[in-house]
Amino acid sequence: MLELLIGLVVTIAVGYFIVKEYKPAGVLLAAGILLLILTGLMGHTVLPAKINSTGNMLTDALEYVKYMLQYRGGGLGMQIMLLCGFAAYMTHIGANNVVVKQFSKPLSVIKSPYVLLVAAYIVACLMSLAVSSATGLGVLLMATLFPMMTAMGISRPAAVAVCASPAAIILSPTSGDVVIAAEKSGLSLDVFAVQTVLPVSICAIIVMAAAAFFWNKYLDKKDNSPMERVDVSEIEVNAPGFYAVLPFLPILGVFLFNGRTIPGLTLDIYTIVVLSIFISAMVDYVVKKFDGQTTLEDLESCYEGMADAFKGVVMLLVAAGVFAQGLMSIGAIDNLLHLAESAGAGGMTLMLILTALTVAAAIATGSGNAPFYAFVELAPSLAAKMGINPAFLIIPMLQASNLGRTISPVSGVVVATSGMGNISPFEVVKRTSVPVLCGLITVILGTVVLVPMYA
Repeated sequence: MLELLIGLVVTIAVGYFIVKEYKPAGVLLAAGILLLILTGLMGHTVLPAKINSTGNMLTDALEYVKYMLQYRGGGLGMQIMLLCGFAAYMTHIGANNVVVKQFSKPLSVIKSPYVLLVAAYIVACLMSLAVSSATGLGVLLMATLFPMMTAMGISRPAAVAVCASPAAIILSPTSGDVVIAAEKSGLSLDVFAVQTVLPVSICAIIVMAAAAFFWNKYLDKKDNSPMERVDVSEIEVNAPGFYAVLPFLPILGVFLFNGRTIPGLTLDIYTIVVLSIFISAMVDYVVKKFDGQTTLEDLESCYEGMADAFKGVVMLLVAAGVFAQGLMSIGAIDNLLHLAESAGAGGMTLMLILTALTVAAAIATGSGNAPFYAFVELAPSLAAKMGINPAFLIIPMLQASNLGRTISPVSGVVVATSGMGNISPFEVVKRTSVPVLCGLITVILGTVVLVPMYA
């Protein structure tokens, strides 16, 4: 029980410091190293069996950091860096703005403000396929769809809530979270993303859209929210209309080059993203009248996006892995599992516990990545011990991390959108709370129905 108490105290401390705006990667890394050192002091084995000990508990802790840098940074981290670099390149050449414009046009014909709200939410969710960053997408929607929604009679708080929430449910099969979840589930990316996550996501989006319709209508009436009219100017883009296809190239590649669509031709996600960047650069080169210098300068945005991903995502992934290993090495997870087993907890109870922990951590930290990266490390070993399907645990955690972020007043997307909309972050959270709760329940029920508990 001492190990569980130590793990709980350190976990609470991690949440506290992150809420106080300490850098999450540094907090998780420091906490993980501390737990590994405490593990050694308590006489437990610091490193997993596959890593050779250095002969000293302090350097063993640092040895695991090195291992995570090599394993995460060079493998999964490279996938995430490539995807983020591609997304940055799409923004730089204007392709993402073309997507926004193409999806925004149908909304202008809808007259009912609450039907428009539902339509805008669904369109915004589809746009998350092209813009992977929750905060980036929220800011983009505030600059584009927000004026259109308020012009059609949607209240300012409701319109901000729509812009803050499309990334609450993951749709893209190439997002970093899905890549990690697929690996931990032991499934190929296309099978995990399309056959398991996507059906649950679609159900959750439908339920959340319906909940947003009724909840915002109720709050507008209750709070007497003013229905503003704002002039909507044309969305300016500096790229041809067919550029709307470019941000979806990695998604198309996942389906096209999985070895089944084209027999004998199989490409992994690394090659697919590199190919997508190459095709986009060649298209941009032709459109810019074979101006090679400009094309190469534009590609710098891709490299900068990769560097930002290493700093903001990959190091967070490394730190979360060290933190998770610390919790496992010290025995906190074994103690927690023992308590669950003693209480007669089965796979369903374990799934609910992990989902609740992920949501709570996401609300406290304002991050959808840090809680998921930390807790997903535990899912495969817990699933193996209880003989259940890892995907049964991981899918609700995957969605819960993003749902929890959407109702966190300290999350980047809520703070950014509320600031641009000149309303309180807590007003946004009030608007997103009921749809998020309905979405979480749908995710849990969808997982139970569509994903087998036992592999």
